[in-house]
Amino acid sequence: MKIGITCYPSVGGSGILATALGEELARRGHEIHFISYERPFRLPENAPRIFFHPVVINDYNLFKYPDYTLPLSVKMAEVSRAHRLDVLHVHYAVPHATAAILARAMLPREFQPRIIATLHGTDTTLLGADPGYAPAIHHALTHSDAVTAVSEFLKLETQRVLGFNGALEVIPNFFVPRAPKRSREAVRRELNLQDEVLLFHASNLRPLKRIDLLLETASRIRPRESFKLLILAGGNFAPFAGEVRRLGLADRVIVRENVNDMEDYLQAADLGLFTSDTESFCLSILEAMFFGCPSVARRVGGIPEVIADNVTGRLVDSANADDLARAVESLIADQKIRRALGHAAQASAQKMFSAEAIVPRYEQLYQRCQ
Repeated sequence: MKIGITCYPSVGGSGILATALGEELARRGHEIHFISYERPFRLPENAPRIFFHPVVINDYNLFKYPDYTLPLSVKMAEVSRAHRLDVLHVHYAVPHATAAILARAMLPREFQPRIIATLHGTDTTLLGADPGYAPAIHHALTHSDAVTAVSEFLKLETQRVLGFNGALEVIPNFFVPRAPKRSREAVRRELNLQDEVLLFHASNLRPLKRIDLLLETASRIRPRESFKLLILAGGNFAPFAGEVRRLGLADRVIVRENVNDMEDYLQAADLGLFTSDTESFCLSILEAMFFGCPSVARRVGGIPEVIADNVTGRLVDSANADDLARAVESLIADQKIRRALGHAAQASAQKMFSAEAIVPRYEQLYQRCQ
């Protein structure tokens, strides 16, 4: 099949998932066309059967803000016509699904691709509650040929928030770990670690990720010398630097921004820590699981669909920093339990959230839509 994929190209779960999906589909013989304003940051150059079509955004003085939806829709239509796309798989309802619906309307019937919209979270949980966006999102989902969500939680939220009653299939995220370029020992030397347990956090630093709670939790972990916290930031961490100093964490927190080779750091981590107010899935938890790293996380959103409490990690019912710190401390102190959780986490990830388990479900969906 010839499949177009549109996603946010920057660091973030949806972009990582969409890029991995394109790579895996290409390995299975499909022809993949990525359409976005930038090349997705993990998309390899010159990969067989993978093509990238950049969207040019012109900053005309006519508009106060540059428009992306219209040039994206025109590029989608152009690529669909030129390459006879069978499917246009868009990640996020706005602007991607809305642009796809417009693109299809521009084309003669023989050039119109099927549209698959995958919801990742904020297009429902944030924008879906905004009356300035909700009607456009509902329209895009209603006029898509198929809609998927990355968790059962997100499916239910989409139905509740948007009143969407159409078919909505849950297809979870997956992850394809790349081989680390450096050894675990080399990475730990770079991070200046001795015998400390390396706590791990990766996110785009948006407010719902609760970086304030993450740092507050770290400040309450005892003994203080037992850990260091590595934050892989998919954005500018500078606004949080003052809080790190205020909490006396300057010698405990290590930050790396916009890391491409995340696997190097994942293999060096001992325990994940995630404090979000909500998550539709939390791909970062899954990424750590593939490297045998269990996580402590709040019991919110779709996270319980990823972590089995006291089996593949620990779930905390409150947003209290002391409760989170105690959960972390218990696993810092008990290496045997921490490693047992890590082994179970890795086995669960490989069984339930591998490319082999998930990608065929998308292929079957594409076929059903033809």
